[in-house]
Amino acid sequence: MRKYGNGKFKLTPQRIAILDYLDGNRSHPSAEDIYKSVLKRFPTMSFATVYNTLDALRKSGDILELTIDPEKKRFDPDTKLHHHLICIKCKSIVDIHRKFSLNITSKEVGGFEIVGNHIEFYGICPKCRKQS
Repeated sequence: MRKYGNGKFKLTPQRIAILDYLDGNRSHPSAEDIYKSVLKRFPTMSFATVYNTLDALRKSGDILELTIDPEKKRFDPDTKLHHHLICIKCKSIVDIHRKFSLNITSKEVGGFEIVGNHIEFYGICPKCRKQS
């Protein structure tokens, strides 16, 4: 099993269940989604446990916190550079693993040192188009 939190992350059974849920998960779940799923195995677990675990994973760089859904934060276990395509109806999110050339002038940068980028695309997914 890979080390989380730079080896400072205590692996309790509840945290292992959260990590198992996130492992390979491409649905970009919210804390609520994760809580509902893990609660089936650990009925006495609190929502705070899930949220605190996600926060620790985010701080250690093991997951990304996405703020692309204004209604709730979503989490992405894929920390490699990638972009997202978001359905404007159902809020489903698809990963786009492609580099985009950004020809930004030094005047536009305004003295900033660019350390990364993230592009969001918006559309209507096939499922929502079919329902329309």
